[in-house]
Amino acid sequence: MTAPATPLPPTSRRGLRATELEERLVAPAGPLARLDVVDETGSTNEDLAVLVRADPDAWPDVSLLVADHQTGGRGRAGRTWTTPARTAVTGTFSMRAQQTPVHFGWYPLLAGLGAVRALRAVSGVPAALKWPNDVLLPAHDELDGWGAWRKVGGILSEVVSVGAGLGFGLSGTDTPPPVGSAVLIGIGINVLQTADELPVPSATSLLEATGREIAREDVLAALVDGLASVLAEWRAAGNDPLASALPAEVAAACATIGSRVCVELPGGTRVQGLAERLGTDGSLVVVDEAGQAHVVLAGDVRHVRTGR
Repeated sequence: MTAPATPLPPTSRRGLRATELEERLVAPAGPLARLDVVDETGSTNEDLAVLVRADPDAWPDVSLLVADHQTGGRGRAGRTWTTPARTAVTGTFSMRAQQTPVHFGWYPLLAGLGAVRALRAVSGVPAALKWPNDVLLPAHDELDGWGAWRKVGGILSEVVSVGAGLGFGLSGTDTPPPVGSAVLIGIGINVLQTADELPVPSATSLLEATGREIAREDVLAALVDGLASVLAEWRAAGNDPLASALPAEVAAACATIGSRVCVELPGGTRVQGLAERLGTDGSLVVVDEAGQAHVVLAGDVRHVRTGR
């Protein structure tokens, strides 16, 4: 397990080098069809949804909108996500929806796997997932609801129907979006925050976890590569993750699997038990004390402390 990092003062809170990123990440050098970097915005998900609806052809598969500073980011269930200026990587990918036979609950999990691959590569820290859409780094002690993990980032997956101009969340959605509509994958990663800049005890940053500064450009490039690698494997399997090795890798990277959890379901009811496995639709299967399996499509998961 990673030892607690010694906080370091930030020394490189400069703006993102947009020209360097474009040369590095946009075709033919990289996997992106388009990259836009803006100085500041409220939410890259909201902005890109508007842009895609207005001119879908201007944002081909796969494009990325990045904010040097995001002031009003959104999390799941309407939560907010904000960071000090120039300390995080915040952006939204746009890709065209493909015909697929499986539940769209896999989108945040597969995007999360791409983020895990990226953070492991760029930092050397064994990043993990918390179902359904959090990215974690190991901690030196346990915290109620999180265990020996802290949140370094999150994912917000949405769909924009370019024909009707409508958007809806993916989590728990049974009806796949029309082929050709845009799937938006918003990702935020804490990079340079010091301990006193983190909003809650359950949060961390790459600086806190590693004790060293990692350039935000390198983190962003790793994210692009990580998501591109997952997307390539997915599409090579006929857009069916179950026909690939991806579900097994997601499960292996998911710290929730094998943990005792308490899940607060929509409507306020709770399920407690062992998070045994992922369902074929990306759901979480929780087995309670009576041995009954509960299939969870959406909910807030708390990791129950060990040794209680």
